[in-house]
Amino acid sequence: MTMPISAFGDEIADDFEEQLKKLKDLNINKIDVRGAWGVNCSKFTDEHIDKINALLNQYEIEVACMGSPIGKSPIQEDISMESDQLRFIANVAKKLGTKNIRMFSFYPEADVNPDVMQDAIQRLQTLTDIAEELDVQLLLENEKELVGDLPKRCLEILKTIDSPAMRFIWDPANFVQCGAEQQVDKWWDELSPYIGYIHVKDALLADGSVKPAGEGDGQLKELLEKLHETGYDGVLSLEPHLAIAGHSSGYSGPEGMEVAVTALRKLMNEVGIKEG
Repeated sequence: MTMPISAFGDEIADDFEEQLKKLKDLNINKIDVRGAWGVNCSKFTDEHIDKINALLNQYEIEVACMGSPIGKSPIQEDISMESDQLRFIANVAKKLGTKNIRMFSFYPEADVNPDVMQDAIQRLQTLTDIAEELDVQLLLENEKELVGDLPKRCLEILKTIDSPAMRFIWDPANFVQCGAEQQVDKWWDELSPYIGYIHVKDALLADGSVKPAGEGDGQLKELLEKLHETGYDGVLSLEPHLAIAGHSSGYSGPEGMEVAVTALRKLMNEVGIKEG
């Protein structure tokens, strides 16, 4: 069983070619595209897309996923804004050779009660219906301060929608930063059927600080062991946030990305996972 590694290129540099150069140096042949030249993927022009494709061909690197901001918005906003953004990014994704689109579950106005949960699910169902229509794959990331933050809320969303057009991105560090302890031990059995993608970053429960894989409380090794045992052959995507963890993006720098890659490969080797 092999698992390919990808990485968020804009964690390395704003310049897209610099992103690709570093990934090539690290022998990584896939990239998650969130931003290029300081422009978010939700605002790419045809000129951006043409330049990106030319560089991807030059460096022989494939796009694994679009790191879109869809759903990282207030729940009270008109859903048509997100629907339009999804249609736009789906078009960009296809031009860049992927169907995978990362997305989120909205900022609630206050506490997440049953009504708020139902509202979020209805909104996500609308986006899932569009994804089915457009033949793209939505990947819902757990994220702090959003409706889908804790494992139990992610599970409720995924079980209710239960569509192959929306799968789950398991992000261990984000669960840790929400206070979820022993996430793999407690939630693997219920969440694993919905997994479509993995984000690799770790964090400490004590203060939420982000760490390389295996150096925090995210049970990264246990997660990799479970993925290996069950035959997961999807992507392990590095989103390390080792220098800056911002609202809409993160940054690790070239050196930080190298640290993150080394840590992941060490864990993969310990578990017996070959890199695909």
